[in-house]
Amino acid sequence: MLSEELQIKKGHIALMKHPQTALWSGVMMMGTTEVVDDPSVTAYTDGINKKYGRAFLQAKCPTQPKVNGLILHENLHIGLRQIVHNMDLFKENMKRANMAADFVVNDMIMEIHKKYPELVELPDGGCYDPNFHNMNMRDVYRLLEDEGGSGGKGKGGEGGDVNSGSGYGDYEFDEHDIGDGMDADKAKEMDARIDRAIREGALLAGRLGIDLPRQITDMLAPVVDWKAELAEFVSAACKGKDEYTWRRFNKRQLANDMYLPSVENETIGEVVVAIDTSGSIGQEQINAFASELVSICEAVQPDTVRVLWWDTMVHGEQLFTDNYQNIGAMLKPQGGGGTKVSCVANYLNKKKVNAECVLVFTDGYLESDVKWDISHPTLWLVTENKNWVPPSGKVVHVKD
Repeated sequence: MLSEELQIKKGHIALMKHPQTALWSGVMMMGTTEVVDDPSVTAYTDGINKKYGRAFLQAKCPTQPKVNGLILHENLHIGLRQIVHNMDLFKENMKRANMAADFVVNDMIMEIHKKYPELVELPDGGCYDPNFHNMNMRDVYRLLEDEGGSGGKGKGGEGGDVNSGSGYGDYEFDEHDIGDGMDADKAKEMDARIDRAIREGALLAGRLGIDLPRQITDMLAPVVDWKAELAEFVSAACKGKDEYTWRRFNKRQLANDMYLPSVENETIGEVVVAIDTSGSIGQEQINAFASELVSICEAVQPDTVRVLWWDTMVHGEQLFTDNYQNIGAMLKPQGGGGTKVSCVANYLNKKKVNAECVLVFTDGYLESDVKWDISHPTLWLVTENKNWVPPSGKVVHVKD
């Protein structure tokens, strides 16, 4: 019989050498890995370091594939950045967030197990529900919330209260140590470390001829700062035209007895903001977007900001002029049905709105034949569907 420490070491070697799991080798080498004798410890990670309870390993991982499955489980939590990117969910409901995180990583482990049962297997009592296949943690969390704990017919039965665990009461859930949370600087540092580790593993996986999962290639794609893109787009579109006027002289040159014209900035017109209210864009996202919009409007000072609320039609319009500080507090969303963004273009044409630019805030799940027959420069801020291609204009993906 191997000691638990040797089982963990053997599992690391097997997983790092196997083409199917080599991608996670950089993550496995991050932080510390230890076996602890505290009987209350199952297995957990703080987003970098990993701990395994000796008693838990003995009780739930009687075979090496199950030990490997537990190792991969903890390292997938890290590699998918579930703690770093979902701290708000853990603070809102720790148990539900733990469940959502486990369902996601165990789905990935089960997919590997189907092809390589000798490599990995879920520990005894590990939670798995095929209804959560290929979902991310936030999607599973919402389903658990909507269904009272059960997103489908899982091992624990149907329904149930997520807080009592009755929906999946037979499952074992590991713990995720978030401590007192983390500030923005710590989260950024941790995110960067994980990114480097994933890229190192991706290089090894590439040399082994393994195609990376799409969720990993998306994760490794260059991240664009949507706030900076939004500010640059509006500033460029709304930049006034400098003209010279003799109505007043250039004050700087009067002291030199030079009478020169001063520069006069023309009006910069109107900004249209069209916000999708079809359902998947929440108030928190709208507030974050509104906050950025306020700072931009204060900088460029458009004559008017026209906010349109739409789903399959434009349900409401709000006009703001001069004072933009209270936009966030004064927004009144309307709608909540289907999604048809062509209604925005139709509305602007019908109203004969002459805008400097149009900002469309949407989840990106739109009709297949979008008709965007307007000439205004358009920036599409998309929160969900990364595959959507706009008929015209520029698209920027907004991360949570």
